[in-house]
Amino acid sequence: MKVLIVKTSSMGDVIHTFPALQDACRARPDIAFDWCVEEAFAGILTLHPAIGTIHTVAIRRWRKNLFHTNTWREAAALRRTLRECRYDLVIDAQGLLKSALVARQTRAPIAGFDRSSVREPSATLFYDITFAVPRDLHAIERTRRLFGLALGYRPDLLTLDSGIVAPISMVDGIDGRTAFLLHGTSREDKKWPLEDWIGTARLLVERGMTPLTTWSNEREKAVAEAIAKAVPSTVVVPKSPLADIAAILGGSTLVIGADTGLTHLASAFDLPTVAVFLATEPGLTGPRGPYASTLLAVPGTHVTPAEVVAEVERLLMLRQTGPGGN
Repeated sequence: MKVLIVKTSSMGDVIHTFPALQDACRARPDIAFDWCVEEAFAGILTLHPAIGTIHTVAIRRWRKNLFHTNTWREAAALRRTLRECRYDLVIDAQGLLKSALVARQTRAPIAGFDRSSVREPSATLFYDITFAVPRDLHAIERTRRLFGLALGYRPDLLTLDSGIVAPISMVDGIDGRTAFLLHGTSREDKKWPLEDWIGTARLLVERGMTPLTTWSNEREKAVAEAIAKAVPSTVVVPKSPLADIAAILGGSTLVIGADTGLTHLASAFDLPTVAVFLATEPGLTGPRGPYASTLLAVPGTHVTPAEVVAEVERLLMLRQTGPGGN
């Protein structure tokens, strides 16, 4: 049986789907899984060994060049490829009109959330099979339940396994314990102030750790360089392909991050991960993992570097003793 997963974006949403895929691989070893994803996140999918063909879409880029010949040529090539694969089933794990339209290109039966469960009800017009899944559950659990209903098994929700494997990578000249600081995120109101990142880096250095950070655009580069200037032992990793950053991240001792996709990836790697949420609610989409923790800035409060580093130390101790240790 050949099944196509459609989950095109964002990075955090893609990562939240890995546990559902891992459940399905265990419960249905007779199924071969492919995936359709935005081109920017294709490198993340290579981390899961069960994914066969990775189809890429470029909806974000296509929207900016809607009337360009190349846009229609690329879309037509994707449609042709998807139909040639002859899938037995497509699971639209995203629940948006755009993902439903991509799924429709396969001409295969499509399974997805029902109207009461889906993010955009119009998407259900393109589904052949729909399932009710409560909307007040975490995104990971919602997707795991959807896959179980679509493929005929009951997921073990008491366990959580992403199934992904971090590539082996080292930062040149760095030995010992490293702390990856993920300051970059898509929205300004999600960003922890620069002085807090600097304060955190200083506290980590005092504890014998080497801070790492990176950037993906000029504004993030300025922040990364400012941290390194204030705390000279900080290593700034140059802008790199996503798969390369994922490898460095996977080799880190711990991760401190804003509400961003790489923070979710760190928790999926089972790394000690502290997420600082300033403007979003972590209950339904926050990082999940045995050593993941979220510090939430409620109105009128401020998450301090001291609080973050104290939580890091707690998670490091927890990892030494195990999630069930004392």
